[in-house]
Amino acid sequence: MEKKFTIRKLETNDDMRLIQILEREVWDMDPVPTHQTFTASKNGGILVGAFHEEKLIGYSYGFAGFKEGKAYLCSHMMGIHPDFQSSGIGRMLKEEQRKAAKEIGYDLIQWTFDPLESRNAYLNTTRLNGICSTYLENCYGKMDDGLNRGLPTDRLQIEWWISSVHVENKWRPEGMHFENPFRTHLSELGHPALEMDGNELEGRAEAYEVPVPKAFQTIKKEEPDLALDWRLKIREIFQTLFARGYALIGVRKTEDVVQYYRFIPKEMVSLEKAERGEAL
Repeated sequence: MEKKFTIRKLETNDDMRLIQILEREVWDMDPVPTHQTFTASKNGGILVGAFHEEKLIGYSYGFAGFKEGKAYLCSHMMGIHPDFQSSGIGRMLKEEQRKAAKEIGYDLIQWTFDPLESRNAYLNTTRLNGICSTYLENCYGKMDDGLNRGLPTDRLQIEWWISSVHVENKWRPEGMHFENPFRTHLSELGHPALEMDGNELEGRAEAYEVPVPKAFQTIKKEEPDLALDWRLKIREIFQTLFARGYALIGVRKTEDVVQYYRFIPKEMVSLEKAERGEAL
């Protein structure tokens, strides 16, 4: 039987306490204080929840940001109960967040995610048309929660220009040639390992594809040294591509053990405001 979900803004102190319960289940860490989330919701922040049979099973938390004379929404956290992941809830939460942000007057939403979490990358770029050209090395320092323990907390920063031509028209790089100069092989435990000799990015291609593991958390648990190898190699590749003016704009899914992140010159992305927007 198909599960039905209700999506709505979270605005009351009772709503903030529901978020805390879910935070513990999703992140295995101390939750954000309710006085902080409640205050954020009253001062330009946006909190959105997904409910199943009146139980909160997913949420997003964003607060107002301001930098270099521009206001934007900083989408700090999104969590979905393990029993309801891969059900499309993440996209529903982001769509509602985008709607609420446009009503307030935002045209940019930013957030970060682990470069090696390919499922998140697919949602953020291919599904939502966010782009990324910023790599944050060891962004949060050492963290001991279940998802981050044992590795540098590198992050990609997503820019979601919610009123842009790129987002409104759901632009895709049709007809471009994506070069993949990278090779992988399987470890003894059957996990993908990335091969590099340092010459993969010599010259300049029209566009690039870079392999990333499909199940990075499993690699972390079973082969932590291989997980660190992925972290350091992907850091080098992404930083090189960003420095050359490329941006991450999508993920090509496969049935293999790796997915492929797609990079094109950032100048090709139409970030100007669309004259007449359409909902995602």
